[in-house]
Amino acid sequence: MSDRLVIPCPQCNGLNRIPAERLGDQPKCGRCKSPVLLDQPFELKQGDYASQIKGDLPLLIDVWADWCGPCKSFAPIFEQAARQLKGRCRLAKLDSEANQQLAGQLGIRSIPSLILFKNGREVSRQSGAFPLPQLLEWLRSQGV
Repeated sequence: MSDRLVIPCPQCNGLNRIPAERLGDQPKCGRCKSPVLLDQPFELKQGDYASQIKGDLPLLIDVWADWCGPCKSFAPIFEQAARQLKGRCRLAKLDSEANQQLAGQLGIRSIPSLILFKNGREVSRQSGAFPLPQLLEWLRSQGV
């Protein structure tokens, strides 16, 4: 990693250059002044996708639907992961029903599905819900 990290704002999609040593200082977006690093998943939409997969911090997307029981039971685990991974990985939730075009573009065949992006490219994908230790171990195996 370089000295300055490029991190998209989860609110306005603006790209922010943040010194690595300042990640723990609650950095704010230069454009909209919202927090850049969240300790909870943010909502990802079709229009945000291209901007949000960019940047130097990995992005983990949970593709879900409101009618899906396993998706609902996995949601608190994903929220716990967001708290533990703040500053190392950004977590987003993609509602596959509200964003059908993007879900199709991503080739979603089952939910919940997890897709990990690094530097704008998909590097790994998992289907299904799992316990927090297994989720964190999978991410560690991916270098997160």
